[in-house]
Amino acid sequence: DLEVGKGGTNAWSLGGIDPGTTIAVYFDISNPGTSPLPEGKRRFIQFLTKYQHSNGRTRLRATTICGPWHNTPPGDGKNQAPPQPGAGGFKSGMDQPNPVKMSFDQEAAAVLLARVAVERTESEDIADVLRWVDRSLIRLGAKFADYVPDDPSSFRLSPEFSLFPQFVFHLRRSQFLQLFNSSPDEAAYYRYILNRENTQNSLVMIQPTLLSYSFNSPPQPALLDAQSVRPDTILLLDTFFHVVVFHGETTAAWREQRYHEREEHAAFRDLLEAPQADAQMIMDNRFPVPRYIVCDQHKSEARFLMAKLNPSVTHNSEGGGGAQVFTDDVSLRVFMEHLMKLAVQS
Repeated sequence: DLEVGKGGTNAWSLGGIDPGTTIAVYFDISNPGTSPLPEGKRRFIQFLTKYQHSNGRTRLRATTICGPWHNTPPGDGKNQAPPQPGAGGFKSGMDQPNPVKMSFDQEAAAVLLARVAVERTESEDIADVLRWVDRSLIRLGAKFADYVPDDPSSFRLSPEFSLFPQFVFHLRRSQFLQLFNSSPDEAAYYRYILNRENTQNSLVMIQPTLLSYSFNSPPQPALLDAQSVRPDTILLLDTFFHVVVFHGETTAAWREQRYHEREEHAAFRDLLEAPQADAQMIMDNRFPVPRYIVCDQHKSEARFLMAKLNPSVTHNSEGGGGAQVFTDDVSLRVFMEHLMKLAVQS
């Protein structure tokens, strides 16, 4: 048995483990590019987990993972030559499928990146960690995107990567890397939960989910964007740590006038009750139980929702729908423009 990892060991101890505990293990590929692996060679990784069950018995569980290796063909560095026009005017890298590219799990990758970033905050300044996150995203885009060198408008990401920049954008603005308005205890708690939850829950922490309720349509997912805030809608935000029911300005005014107590406005009463019932369902199925917040547009607690939205509409914007977000942060559109510009540089 070889000693591996930063700890110089191949055995680790946990204070406790439950069915929901999720552990991330990172491997560096030490094989140099000058000596590629034989074709068809497969990798095998085995985890032996020894634990004491609640009935008092000691159990040993073996988990074995197997998968193929992929050697990058010689001279297959990104952008050796500009892509040639094809039938559709642009030749995609999909013409020669890359197994690594085709099997990329962007949700799991976003969570793994977040865990490494959180671990680095213990020994590095937040600004240095943010720069490392940015460089990682730029390198990934430069290697796996399809583009013409020095032409940002040609930058395209395949479906396996299309959401990853969005996850990184929200990670940079999350409570894991932005400590403003968080006490040291809160920051430690948030990071601890991220390091133990599964991919689905961790993604909710990084990029919260948003549901929109209105008279015009049934409840439906909404973009985590300032333009989703409408006076006549109710929004349900789930950040894992908080569940927020946000009433638009007009909806809040109708509620204050007690229209929902009148029999002829039963539909409005149902509209008010629907997000609260869904919020209760979320809290019933989650541990630790999130904080429940009911707020109105332009009121103080609306900040719990506004701080999570993509600031596509700010106090410096001209026109546009939605609610203004008072921030100096760049929007997702500007973030993507910078990514495309840096990734295509030759």
